[in-house]
Amino acid sequence: MDHVKSLFVLILIGFFLISCSAQMDIPPKTHPDVSGWQDLFAPDLLNTIKPDNVWTFEDGILTASEDQNIWSGKVYDNFILDLEFKTAEGTNSGAIVYCSDTENWIPNSVEVQIADDYAEQWANSDKTWQCAAIFGHLGASKSVVKQPGEWNRYTITCKDKDIWIMLNGKSVTHMDMSLWTSGTKNPDGTDIPSWLSTPFAKLPTKGHVGFQGKHAGAPIFFRNIKIWELE
Repeated sequence: MDHVKSLFVLILIGFFLISCSAQMDIPPKTHPDVSGWQDLFAPDLLNTIKPDNVWTFEDGILTASEDQNIWSGKVYDNFILDLEFKTAEGTNSGAIVYCSDTENWIPNSVEVQIADDYAEQWANSDKTWQCAAIFGHLGASKSVVKQPGEWNRYTITCKDKDIWIMLNGKSVTHMDMSLWTSGTKNPDGTDIPSWLSTPFAKLPTKGHVGFQGKHAGAPIFFRNIKIWELE
């Protein structure tokens, strides 16, 4: 009898989760309730691809001591990634989606930029290098990142060739990758950095999810990293 009750409860939970998925706006209009979502990384990080002795996950906070990435062991297709991040002075990092080659990730993925926009070097940089930009390709409509030392929240929705970015409650970036048919010029005529040579229109829309480590000499901190797979 106990087994029957347990099975019934699991069925009810399954119907509830399916219902929530069906009712969710794509992209979400607000940061979603992620209480039923999966953690992207296990606490022991055994489900990741990462270098040894670089990334630590302690007291719920993920950080790195070097400029090396951490990746999900699993490949994701359509999904919503929700996380919090905290910059330090001068931080330049990123959340990376659709990575089809973790060894040569830079031209084979999409990087959602994380930066301390209050630091002079990033405040005066191109908009595509600032926080919530799709790095090198599309700047955010506004800068809403918080001061270093404060926690920010990202909701990043990836559905086929559409990517939407919400930062701290504001929808600030939307990209249709199919419009990026060149590996040298953005649709508005601006230059794409030479190391990002693969046209986004040709990139696979599935891959590993990852995070950049201690880049440009400044640390980055992550917590509450959740993912929801879409139909």
